[in-house]
Amino acid sequence: MTNEREDVPVIDCAGIYKRYNVGKENELEILHGIDMKVYRGEFVAVVGSSGSGKSTLMNIIGLLDRPDDGSYLLDGEDVLKADENELSDIRNQKIGFVFQTYNLIARTNARKNVELPMMYAGMSGRKRKERAEELLAMVGMEDRMDHKPDELSGGQKQRVAIARAMANSPSLLLADEPTGALDSVTSRLIMDIFHKLNKEQGITVVLITHSPALADEADRLLTLSDGNIIGERKGKGRAGEIHEGADSGT
Repeated sequence: MTNEREDVPVIDCAGIYKRYNVGKENELEILHGIDMKVYRGEFVAVVGSSGSGKSTLMNIIGLLDRPDDGSYLLDGEDVLKADENELSDIRNQKIGFVFQTYNLIARTNARKNVELPMMYAGMSGRKRKERAEELLAMVGMEDRMDHKPDELSGGQKQRVAIARAMANSPSLLLADEPTGALDSVTSRLIMDIFHKLNKEQGITVVLITHSPALADEADRLLTLSDGNIIGERKGKGRAGEIHEGADSGT
């Protein structure tokens, strides 16, 4: 599947400001007028040091928080006009999230974790189970579907999290420091999965990272510093494949 741009960006942010403690003496402005467009099928990295505003920007893009000023169109839709229930539906249908801390439910197994977004979407139990098993096999976790998170390694938990993020076939995958808690070998495996989803399924990927090396694998890099995008350039990209041995303890 090609990564050809379409007329309407998946993400179209203009003049995004985010402030905390508004109107108080300790008011703090984190984002200072961010302009950002991401087109369908792109793999874009947002790179910056700790405190640069990366996670704040991701929370706004992912509709987990609202900006104080600016506009945001997601797939051409003005999502800032949506109420909380509408935002929840949009997140569940259009956006997949992968976090550094995995955010898996401890008391249930890998398959049930992947099924959860589909349950919220009203999918039948049989279809949920089939889809979850298909996604877990895609990330090399077919033999650990019945394992709970505390029975999995960090890399295995992250692969379950990626499968869960793909549950409702989102148009956008947001990954916030997804390899931050992993060793280099496991990080490579996780990055290869992102590349595979992007190249073979055309999923739009936005990677938030502090690592210049990982960011350089993207098609395009945006550098964030002190709440401003201070640079943009092309990345090297990477074809990426899931390595042999994906069912190991990584």
